[in-house]
Amino acid sequence: MPLELNLRLAGAAGQGLDTTGSLLAQVFHRDGFHVFTHQDYMSRIRGGHNYFQIRVADRPLEALREDLDLLVALDHRAWAEDRADLREGGLVLTEAEAPEDPTVLTVPFTALAEQAGDALYANTVAAGALMGLTAGPSLDTLKTLLTEQFSRKGEAVVAANHQAAQLGYDYLRAHFPERLPPSLPALPAHGKLLIAGVEAMALAALAAGVQFYSAYPMTPATGFLNYLAAHADEFGVVVQQAEDEIAAINLALGAAYAGARAMVATSGGGFALMVEGLALAGMTETPLVIGLGQRPGPATGLPTRTEQGELWFALHAGHGEFPRFVFAPGDPAEAFELTFAAFNLADKYQTPALILFDQYLADMLMTTPRFDFGALAIDRHLATPAEIGSGYSYARYAESESGVSPRALPGTPEAVVEVDSDEHDAHGHIIEDVATRVAQVEKRRRKLEGMRQELYPPLVAGDADPEVLLLGWGSTRGVLAEAVEKLRLHGVRAAHLHCPQLWPFPAEAIEAALRSAERPFVVENNATGQFAGLIRRETGLYLRDQIHRYDGRPFSPAQVVAEVLARGDF
Repeated sequence: MPLELNLRLAGAAGQGLDTTGSLLAQVFHRDGFHVFTHQDYMSRIRGGHNYFQIRVADRPLEALREDLDLLVALDHRAWAEDRADLREGGLVLTEAEAPEDPTVLTVPFTALAEQAGDALYANTVAAGALMGLTAGPSLDTLKTLLTEQFSRKGEAVVAANHQAAQLGYDYLRAHFPERLPPSLPALPAHGKLLIAGVEAMALAALAAGVQFYSAYPMTPATGFLNYLAAHADEFGVVVQQAEDEIAAINLALGAAYAGARAMVATSGGGFALMVEGLALAGMTETPLVIGLGQRPGPATGLPTRTEQGELWFALHAGHGEFPRFVFAPGDPAEAFELTFAAFNLADKYQTPALILFDQYLADMLMTTPRFDFGALAIDRHLATPAEIGSGYSYARYAESESGVSPRALPGTPEAVVEVDSDEHDAHGHIIEDVATRVAQVEKRRRKLEGMRQELYPPLVAGDADPEVLLLGWGSTRGVLAEAVEKLRLHGVRAAHLHCPQLWPFPAEAIEAALRSAERPFVVENNATGQFAGLIRRETGLYLRDQIHRYDGRPFSPAQVVAEVLARGDF
């Protein structure tokens, strides 16, 4: 029988939910379980209501689950509100007194923390109590991780955290022996990673040889800045926190023009400030990788929530017409693969490459196979001496069958380069005549033919002749995969299509998948059906059945299944 535990730590900002949740996820991960986490947090430093949810199983996990087996409530509001998500037979660990409620195990987190030296250790007490409840993941593993996490603060802090965890563990085991569920079994180590989506993208940038990164902090893209700044000295990366997003993209363009592999990352509001710089990259044919972390808008919207509302923005941002890549990874493994590819493809076609992600993907921690760095190859696509010629004969924007011109770096001997944001001729000189303008527009457009050959095709999985085909992009990948399995349990032949590359658009593959399905459903975290609209524009096919969520929260597989079953007799 499959083994699974779905638990939630809930409380207020400032109570260490992220630290404790990440710590517990690592405990389960090291003890051989597969882990999937997601967070729900308010845009405030202290107070409010937040949670960190951890799904644990003896098999791979790709999505959240809504109903809880266990709730650890660190304040009264969490105990009062989050228990509504508890499944029948689930348990609550809390300080709140509820003597008549059989679901509640009352543990004095604060009093035990004070025994360890400080009320601040209450969340460590809760972690120890959780180990006492599950019993399988070793208390020793928790203590090892506490040592690793707090050793820089000194032996006294480590010892206090160990004592707090032990007190929570002992209290739970001593006071509720008759109410303990079966212990989780010991599992062999699986040797995989536990990594967040934004960490996987930042790691891929390092693997791809990024040399310059600039950004202004903006959720959910700030993880890029934190990760790359932490490893900048180790990998020789210049990391610049700019005064705003306009400066950030222009700094990156200057670095890319000078020869550095460059990247920026931001959210929608910041990307709005970058679009003139994006168009400058299009005109000067400067390779640049841009991470666009979507969150609910317009304006500030819900700054710490998730949404897929910026597909059309990414496709059309920047004045005028110029080619670009747009990727939308669905999990950390795909985020690593596509981010690495974005650097090589941006260089090859001398064009921007955008990576769309969202808060759900950025923050999720997911058990992921280790990345194969040995299979990676950095490809710069810089001009050879033969392509440069001599002196003033070098033509940076020379016409070519592929639309890609020789690109030499400033300072290259014999290469004299003029670059300007105006339309230009093959040598970069400003022009106004009709013939040159048409020739340069068509040269840039010809890149699309080659770019279409670089497609990352849609992933189609499930039944070959499905009654229901679920179509999605980006972070819904795992949700739809699990929804297919649940639909099968209802006797429905089902499959799902995940589209990781949105431009150039894989129209033929999408059409082929739709021809095989009786009833397609497009599932998107937005209100307007942007992916469905893109399918209609590029294939002429109108998909009537669309499932939307736009409250700032991600889909769960159960929600998708309920929507599908409510709309038809399958």
